Amino acid sequence: MSLQDLTDTKRRRGVPEGLWVRCPGCQATIFRKEAQRQLGTCPECNYHWSITAQERIQQTLDEGTFEEWDADLIASDPLNFRDSRTYPERLAADRRATGMRDAAITGCGRVRARKVAFGVTDSRFIMGSMGSVVGEKLTRAIERAQELDLPLIIFSGSGGGARMQEGIHSLMQMAKTSAALARFHKAGGLFISVLTNPTMGGVAASFASLGDVVFAEPKALIGFAGPRTIKATIRIELPPGFQTSEFLLEHGFIDRIVKRQDMKSELARAIDYCKK
Repeated sequence: MSLQDLTDTKRRRGVPEGLWVRCPGCQATIFRKEAQRQLGTCPECNYHWSITAQERIQQTLDEGTFEEWDADLIASDPLNFRDSRTYPERLAADRRATGMRDAAITGCGRVRARKVAFGVTDSRFIMGSMGSVVGEKLTRAIERAQELDLPLIIFSGSGGGARMQEGIHSLMQMAKTSAALARFHKAGGLFISVLTNPTMGGVAASFASLGDVVFAEPKALIGFAGPRTIKATIRIELPPGFQTSEFLLEHGFIDRIVKRQDMKSELARAIDYCKK
């Protein structure tokens, strides 16, 4: 749930509605503007709210430097899929709600004056699931990073994995993005993968886990199947903190946990350290 959705709606005499938000982590009541100044984090417990792709771009890239790539790509309906609604109806609803054409935005910009190729997925759009458009956008971004000799940064925020409405067309994006990254790596490119809450399913099992450097935000849920599914399948009590950033750092799956307020500086530092 995003910061925008967490408005404390309790009416207070003389106080406008929406002035305060309640932190899902510590339950503290926080002045909304203070949470926004903290880039969507709780000043009491450092809980990180989900933020939109547009907010992520504003927070990470230098002001006015972002140039979007492949903004005109839109999904088709290869399976004529329908559950309670048709797939085109779901796409249209999420486009209206988010202002995005699909779950990924890619382009180039600058991080503290360092030019980079950039991608971000947004969990508001069909849970950030990886359909054919997401896979194609990210693959093209990887290939352009290689052509332009740019470091590549991708922020992953996908709780949906592969998009079931596209069947095998979605699943093949795992292989396509991974193959593009293998070529990028062979050419000497630098890929920094940033995992946010949540990064799950086919996204976690493909490009999101293949960074030369892998950062994660605090307490992000990261994995393939969710912990409830795993527990129900193997019938074993899972370790405390299973599939959180902190658990994965301890077990060597990620390189560093980075607070949102420090992310831009840490990305610039990693690019300089790798001499890209």
